[in-house]
Amino acid sequence: MGEVTYKKSHRVNVAIDIPDEIGQVLATQAGGVTRAVLKAVAIEAYRSGAITPAQVQQMLGLGSRWETETFLRRAEAFHDYTTDDLERDIAAIRDASRR
Repeated sequence: MGEVTYKKSHRVNVAIDIPDEIGQVLATQAGGVTRAVLKAVAIEAYRSGAITPAQVQQMLGLGSRWETETFLRRAEAFHDYTTDDLERDIAAIRDASRR
């Protein structure tokens, strides 16, 4: 039988300095300063293409794909999606449906 290996989970802790007046504003948001910063990082990482929606979901502990999609839509976090991208996706779907 083959050996099963599990990927060890690692977390990165980041410390940042935020002026008190901005920290106070962020503290009034749901989840406080830490959650506000984590959301901002997730949004920008997704927009830049560095992480996927599934990784956004994992990073923020969101309960479902739909909750993640709603979060990204409300944050207006969209990828540039060109006509060429659409045509490639349609071709891939057609190719997969022929199999």
